[in-house]
Amino acid sequence: MGLSRRSLLAAGGALGAVAATAPPATAGTPGREAGAPGREDGRRRVRTGFERLAADGYAPLAGQRVGVVTNPTGVTPDARHLVDVMHADERVDLIAVFGPEHGFRGTAQAGGSEGRYDDPATGLPVYDTYLKSGRPLADVFTASGVDTVVFDIQDAGARFYTYIWTLYDCMEAAALAGKRFVVLDRPNPVTGRAALGPVLDRAFATFVGREPIAQAHGMTVAELALLFNGEFLAAPVALETVRMSGWRRTDFFDSTGLPWVPPSPNMPTPETALVYSGTCLFEGTNLSEGRGTTRPFELLGAEGIDRRWAEAANALGLPGVRFREAYFAPTFSKFQGRTVGGVQLHVHDRESFDPVRTGIGLLVTARRSWSGFAWRPDHWIDKLTGSTRVRTLIDAGADTDEVVGAWQAELKAFRAVRRQYLLYR
Repeated sequence: MGLSRRSLLAAGGALGAVAATAPPATAGTPGREAGAPGREDGRRRVRTGFERLAADGYAPLAGQRVGVVTNPTGVTPDARHLVDVMHADERVDLIAVFGPEHGFRGTAQAGGSEGRYDDPATGLPVYDTYLKSGRPLADVFTASGVDTVVFDIQDAGARFYTYIWTLYDCMEAAALAGKRFVVLDRPNPVTGRAALGPVLDRAFATFVGREPIAQAHGMTVAELALLFNGEFLAAPVALETVRMSGWRRTDFFDSTGLPWVPPSPNMPTPETALVYSGTCLFEGTNLSEGRGTTRPFELLGAEGIDRRWAEAANALGLPGVRFREAYFAPTFSKFQGRTVGGVQLHVHDRESFDPVRTGIGLLVTARRSWSGFAWRPDHWIDKLTGSTRVRTLIDAGADTDEVVGAWQAELKAFRAVRRQYLLYR
């Protein structure tokens, strides 16, 4: 019997996605992960949800017309995109792609998307989900003709990173449209050891925080999906999660053996993700958060800041991090083309580093050491932190410990809820 071009491509895709036989993909229930294959250097390697789905012959998608919510991070270990792999595989009836902020192929900057178009590589229709939710997004799923919506996007571990709310909105819309929803899990790049920071007050809900979770949630996207379905969605969706194997809660991204693809233009490395849940708070101020530099969220500054900020920040003795007096000229965003002064974060012990406490310490010291400090006039800081509390405490002269102490009761309550939905040890 002759082989079609698509059959040959499918064989290559399967080999790219699955290097060795894996245990079957399983629904999201807590328990011990199966073992993962080794790497060429002899170290353990994590197998993503997509790898396990492919190893199981795409069984959860059998007989379904499938649409995928993804972006450039939806890749195999050999850096092929899962949409290209699935489109070439006759076992999957892939009929649509749904792009989030920055787009499916990643061509848009922050606050942008790619709109509706046909993907040149596959011919598949690409629908825009950005800033759509509820019935309008449900109508997109209905118009696409899919039976099952699959989600596979690399998260960065922070409440205000919008892909987890794309997940939430798509789950809600799928429930409204009567669609199944399958989440393919990927690692939290900054570990899943603990939840940190303030918990969102629903009065401040936006696309950078729909529901009351901690600022650094310490969960994977599959765990978040289970949490959303169990705690927040008014009408739960028909949900299945495909777990990773080989991932442990203490794993940083560089121990997974997986390729890092920047999930957005200003998240170039796992080191960016490590600091992001704290230093992104500077989006709510008149200081640059480092956009337009090669070290976004690690470089912070403004015109008129000098060595005194780094000195004050180092004097806090924050664990795992040191601060260097730094000068830089952003190529876009705040202070474009102008030289500013500030700090660069140097994380020397990521095990003890607390990004949220660090972000608060930097806000406190920036306000005290630079007379030009100001919050954004729209009080965006309140949307990022989830309430007015951080802003008002810092304005009242509170120190780092006072601000961090103010959210401990709500964080303890969230941790208790979170624990019910954890899939990995």
